Amino acid sequence: MRLLHTSDWHLGRTLHGVNLHEAQSAVLDRICELVENPPDGVPVDAVLVAGDVYDRGVPPVESVQLFEWTLARLSEMTTVVVTSGNHDSAIRLGYGAGLFRDRIRLLTDTGRLDLPVVVEGSDGVTAAVYGIPYLDPDHARVALGGREPLPRSHQAVLSAACDLVRADLARRGGVRSVVLAHAFVAGAEPSESERSIMVGGVDRVAATVFQGIDYAALGHLHGPQAPVGAEGSVVRYSGSPLRYSFSEQDHTKVVLLVDLPATGPAVATPVEIEQPRPMASISGRLDDLLADPALTVHEASWVRATVTDRVRPDRLVDRLRSRFPHVLQTFHQPEGAVDRGRSGTTAVSERDPRELGSDFIAHVTKAEASDGEVAVFTAGYEAAVRAQKAAEAQEVA
Repeated sequence: MRLLHTSDWHLGRTLHGVNLHEAQSAVLDRICELVENPPDGVPVDAVLVAGDVYDRGVPPVESVQLFEWTLARLSEMTTVVVTSGNHDSAIRLGYGAGLFRDRIRLLTDTGRLDLPVVVEGSDGVTAAVYGIPYLDPDHARVALGGREPLPRSHQAVLSAACDLVRADLARRGGVRSVVLAHAFVAGAEPSESERSIMVGGVDRVAATVFQGIDYAALGHLHGPQAPVGAEGSVVRYSGSPLRYSFSEQDHTKVVLLVDLPATGPAVATPVEIEQPRPMASISGRLDDLLADPALTVHEASWVRATVTDRVRPDRLVDRLRSRFPHVLQTFHQPEGAVDRGRSGTTAVSERDPRELGSDFIAHVTKAEASDGEVAVFTAGYEAAVRAQKAAEAQEVA
């Protein structure tokens, strides 16, 4: 059986104010081409999209249309299984799940975690594909806890979900197993562009939570990675197909072609997704940056520039853009000056809320934030997130 694993499309996202719709269209077109014309001729039996289809719960119209177009094109050739991530509205993304019963399967309902999509491979291998949407501990601990709520942690709710999957698998027999999940698994590394999912100071789960599952197709982290799971289980992040921050400028963006034989471990092979525009970070005196022939290769790139002149040059951004028209970030850091970091230019949504709170308290009080002050800030932040989610749910209802 051949599967294509992808995740974290983040349709509707911008990059430092730049609309990424064209770039996202290009990478999704490439994914469709891989399904239409597999590089080794082996047909793709299912495409797995492991969450964060959209960048926010109410995406732009053009992003909804792009997703519809992509689903329609892929479903002409294969089965498409989609689950929701922490950026998605599970209810909105899952709209129509009861209507799409053939090749488009939207698995976003926490009440149906043990109801898989059964995929028949072109080679005769059968797999049960389960979708575990992003599980917010504050809601899922009640929904999955039975008589008593589960502990308030990602580990507890994802473990309970996988227990339901294993119980269903035990009743089936003779099928391979695949789980789509959206989580931060220990042993993997984040980038700057993922939104924090920290609850109670903890955001990670153990990779062994997927014990007994042949292949765990993960989303949430934007770099392709291979956390070490339990023996017999293959756990992989495909990463996002497009670079979403300068921390990803050196990432090779891929999708994973996953071969799942009748017996033995799954084998995941990365296939590079060419980026519509490169990324580059450059540093030096402004005159050197404008004249250095070695930087010609970056003239069409999205650029982050650090200018090291002792005095900030006049018309700095305009002069940089005369050579690098796609410069997105500009810093003035005089050579030899103390580096105080770039926290003031980092998007708020890309930073750990506890770090934000600590910085704010230190700014106001002129003293380091205490553990107690950070705890109060964190509790307030988490309460606000819960209130926002409740308001969105009420709006949809």
